[in-house]
Amino acid sequence: MGPLTARLLMQRGRPKSDRLGKIRSLDLSRLNLLSEHLDPKLLSRLKQLQELDLSYNLLETLPPNLGLPHLRILRCANNQLGDVTALSQFPHLEELSLEGNPFLTVNDNLKVSFLLPKLRKVNGKDASSTCAQMENLNRELMNRVTAHWEKFVAALGPGKETKKAQADFVKSAVRDVCYGPDSLREFTQWRVRMISEELVASGGTQVHEADVPKRPQETTATYKPRARLVSLKRPDDVPLNLPSTKRACNFPSAQTEGGPSGPDSSQPALQLEPLHFLQCHSRNNSPQDLKTQLWACAFEPAWEEGHSGATSQTVATCGGEAVCVIDCQTGIVLHKYKAPGEEFFSVAWTALTVVTQAGHKKRWNVLAAAGLRGLVRLLHVRAGFCCGVIRAHKKAIATLCFSPIHETHLFTASYDKRIILWDIGVPNRDYEFQASQLLTLDSTSIPLRLCPVAPYPDAYLLAGCEGGCCCWDVRLDQPQKRRVCEVEFIFSAGSQAPGQRVDGLAFVNEDVVASKGSGLGTICLWSWSQTWAGRGSQSPVAVVVLAQLQWSSTELAYFSLSACPEKGVVLCGDEEGSVWIYDVGHILKQPPPQLAAPQAPVQILKWPQPLALGQPVTKTMVNTVVANSALTYLTALTDSNIIAVWRRC
Repeated sequence: MGPLTARLLMQRGRPKSDRLGKIRSLDLSRLNLLSEHLDPKLLSRLKQLQELDLSYNLLETLPPNLGLPHLRILRCANNQLGDVTALSQFPHLEELSLEGNPFLTVNDNLKVSFLLPKLRKVNGKDASSTCAQMENLNRELMNRVTAHWEKFVAALGPGKETKKAQADFVKSAVRDVCYGPDSLREFTQWRVRMISEELVASGGTQVHEADVPKRPQETTATYKPRARLVSLKRPDDVPLNLPSTKRACNFPSAQTEGGPSGPDSSQPALQLEPLHFLQCHSRNNSPQDLKTQLWACAFEPAWEEGHSGATSQTVATCGGEAVCVIDCQTGIVLHKYKAPGEEFFSVAWTALTVVTQAGHKKRWNVLAAAGLRGLVRLLHVRAGFCCGVIRAHKKAIATLCFSPIHETHLFTASYDKRIILWDIGVPNRDYEFQASQLLTLDSTSIPLRLCPVAPYPDAYLLAGCEGGCCCWDVRLDQPQKRRVCEVEFIFSAGSQAPGQRVDGLAFVNEDVVASKGSGLGTICLWSWSQTWAGRGSQSPVAVVVLAQLQWSSTELAYFSLSACPEKGVVLCGDEEGSVWIYDVGHILKQPPPQLAAPQAPVQILKWPQPLALGQPVTKTMVNTVVANSALTYLTALTDSNIIAVWRRC
């Protein structure tokens, strides 16, 4: 499609007219329009235009000064928009459609709410909750920037408010003034810059709330997130209720048991406080649903230069027919995806680099979710839609993980006793994935946990299975596309026995592996390099055990452990609803010369058993516990449909 013409506008406009100035509704959808095709000189002749449809085109931006003073309805769905600030030229806009623009995020939704004070509907839904959230954020940011200005001026001294000092203030405010979750950081920095520049321009005059665009009375409804929060009152078993909406609470410090042990015993335990208890996977959003099983969670990758393993404070959880994305700081459920008839067992993140039609590179965080039906769903959670479905297995998928080296390589492990390596590729111009199968790995038992070998992630894959711990060669330069287990690992008496189920597996650093079976009361730390060096030509191979960690003696299975390599910490839940925390930094630095007694955890987190509608949860188990890379937030999933979030003090 080339540039627009007056003749085309009259053909597609309503009512039919030979004068552009009389057109009130215009449909320019599905014309493959680029941003440069929107000619402001031509479109500014549409003086009476109230409704414009630009859906299903290739727009990356909207040109400024389009000159549509009476526009009230704008549809821009399914384009490639990456910025919404140009919408400020339509101050009378009441309805806006932006779905299907994969580069827009929740930050852009807040920007839209700020820029368009008369907006009533976004993507066909009431805009009041987003407006209320924006207004609360904006009010707090104005207060904080003003306080920052007063401190800055006091430190500067009289008579020194030069242009350079004013520019320094704007930079320092953008850098230092923070509020709200990291997921809204783009919006808060955008507003902080605007507020700071207004303060500087006014000579430091207070920015009043009256300066913020006012909204119709009906759009100021209280913001009510979907998540349900259990409010802690005291560190004993006390009645707790799950109200219809989440409310902010201050929590006492978490109960702890045990203490530091071993050479590192002088180090203080982590100071963690319970922050949120959420119930957001319930069927029909019922607070009485305490039976939906929660299976897995994973923190979203953070974009940090030179730090590929960093994760944010946003966590994805799965259980029942839903996948939720939660901001740990606020407890707000940012996104929720449902697949009726599915039961999700596993989630995994990857960060893709996508090139737009104009050649611009964009970063996408894609979430893979899989479970009972053997399907992998690839979710673009920020844009709120499913980009693709892989029919991976005929039986349920137990777990999945992405390669840390190849961002498009995905391993899926199924109850059909197969592990398949997929290349999901990058999305096409319609934002759809076309996955291809690279390898099939056969197992003698059901694989439960997958773990690319840390020093050689593109060469070997480790798996904890119902029948033990196995390793496969996954190098793609080998001719065989279907492979059997290359090495089976066995454990000495006192840790996992040969053929024993391994339901917990994680690398604690480049060499040390943490693994766990059931019924043995220990977690095993063993050396990959020493074990691999001594394998010879025989399988199975006995692992070289470095240390053991004391854990629950329960006979129950499927309690997944995790590790925080940057902090040298291992985490695991148990059948009593507790979280065991181990500091193994001293073992990583200098393994003990001989195997000692199992090391006790530095602490065991406990919390009251939640109650719903007065009915106690008689038994709560922590199936999964994961921390983000900085160990600032810890998320635990229970079998009673409760998500617990702790924050480091």
